[in-house]
Amino acid sequence: MDSRIERLCVERGLKMTGQRRVIARVLSDAEDHPDVEELYRRATILDRNISIATVYRTVRLLEEKGILERRDFGGGRARYEPSEQGHHHHLIDVETGKVVEFEDAEHERALQAIAQRLGFELVSQRLELFGRRIPTGGRKPDGD
Repeated sequence: MDSRIERLCVERGLKMTGQRRVIARVLSDAEDHPDVEELYRRATILDRNISIATVYRTVRLLEEKGILERRDFGGGRARYEPSEQGHHHHLIDVETGKVVEFEDAEHERALQAIAQRLGFELVSQRLELFGRRIPTGGRKPDGD
């Protein structure tokens, strides 16, 4: 069965080699935002003949075709997610690097209102919040 990323590749005219199919499957199955090194690690579990260079080339091609989006959540490594995951935002835990996806209708309305007030129609936006978990059962780490 084709993965959703593989289907997008075919729709956009990309030749699907066996190794590209494996990489597309790994990306489709990902529930996180892996970097190239992690994609390579996961892909080699399925096909040990895949090289890191193949993963880099495939990711770059998928990004150029609008199938993947590159994200910079800090830490010096680009991470990736499928472009067609619907509109959402990211909250990044600065201590663990974990990324939490969320939607917020109130935030959307506020941004639309700001754009209109300034005489613009909002066509795109991206929100990435960086935070630290508040310890449970204790006081907030604010020095009080």
